Amino acid sequence: MKTYVIKDADGNITNPRIKGSDEWIKENFDHYEEYVPAESGVTESTMARVWRNSELERTDLLMLLPDHPDKDSLTAYRQKLRDWPTTNDNDEYINDFPATRPTLG
Repeated sequence: MKTYVIKDADGNITNPRIKGSDEWIKENFDHYEEYVPAESGVTESTMARVWRNSELERTDLLMLLPDHPDKDSLTAYRQKLRDWPTTNDNDEYINDFPATRPTLG
């Protein structure tokens, strides 16, 4: 099983790391490339930022639903995502992002 970087049609990273067989990746994604470790120029901070931005984008439409059953938790999660790179707790940092990702809860 290999690790891949999933991209959109414009070449923007939508998922910095996903593991799967060659066949599964080819069946499920149109744009991808094999993951290359950080020393090749893709930093952990960049991957963290891509993940954070994809989570915000993924939840954008849910915020438009006035009757979403978990709107308060979703609103709090999105705020945690926006605050994530500037949190100042005793977490181990990946460059400017804490190693522990915010969770929806």
